[in-house]
Amino acid sequence: MFSRKWVAVAAVGALMVAGQALAADKKVVAVSIPAADHGWTAGIVYHAQAAAKEINAAFPDVEVVVKTSPSAADQVSALEDLSASRKMDALVILPYTSEELTQPVKAIKEMGTFITVVDRGLTDPSIQDLYLAGDNIAVGTNTAKFMIDKLGGKGDVVVLRGIPTVIDDERIKGFEDTIKGTGLKVLDMQYAHWNSDEAFKLMQDYLAKHPHIDAVWANDDDMLLGVLEAVKQSGRTDIKLALGGNGMKDIVKKVIDGDAMTPVETPYPPAMIKTAIYMTVANLIGQAPVRGAVKLDAPLITQANAKEYYFPDSPF
Repeated sequence: MFSRKWVAVAAVGALMVAGQALAADKKVVAVSIPAADHGWTAGIVYHAQAAAKEINAAFPDVEVVVKTSPSAADQVSALEDLSASRKMDALVILPYTSEELTQPVKAIKEMGTFITVVDRGLTDPSIQDLYLAGDNIAVGTNTAKFMIDKLGGKGDVVVLRGIPTVIDDERIKGFEDTIKGTGLKVLDMQYAHWNSDEAFKLMQDYLAKHPHIDAVWANDDDMLLGVLEAVKQSGRTDIKLALGGNGMKDIVKKVIDGDAMTPVETPYPPAMIKTAIYMTVANLIGQAPVRGAVKLDAPLITQANAKEYYFPDSPF
């Protein structure tokens, strides 16, 4: 795996060299991503379009083209249209689903295109030149460490899971492994499908079943919004912490403002698409050997560093 430090140095250096060079033939970087069907993907679209605008303005020998798709079938069609209409020097793709997109991306790879895959992997990883994603285990681990410290090593906790996926499993594993052997007791843990309305109803159930709760962990910020509303309507005062994850701007703003119940956040930022696009461009026009797998860390967002993660113009 590349070290993040090495990758960052290589990427910046390559862009500096490229920026000073005479423009050659214009290189095309296609970016294929899901449409904004929920908060996190809305953030993906926002940051992809921002990267395209910045790069197209700064580097006249590069054209970044962003295409969004509302389904896996539409994403396959979009790739077919792109490959038929113009030569793609690089493709940055966040697959709608892994299985349906693997063969179409493989066909583009066989045309000599550099392939960058983000977040949801393909079923055949050998197709990708570069893979970039967040660290889901760290999301759970770092949240649990804060909770243990804040509660003095003991307390009653309820957990809201997302959708039965590897992503959710990894976050839960990080959390459970970290609280093992401490005095934190998980009273309840059920799925709310990363949905605010479902989380609101599930939290109402938790409040009715459990007369005392010290802390809540919803491993996604959309769910945390439902949790906070249910706690607010209940009037309960026993809940000391309600934490989420992903880096939604509304939650990061709470951290900036010093919210007592939600004083920290853990990122799984949609801005990772922007990082992937910049690294791909660095490889393309700077001939930097940017290949391998990059896992972005999930450091705890506190009041001291929250402004680094706050994007007020983003929909997420």
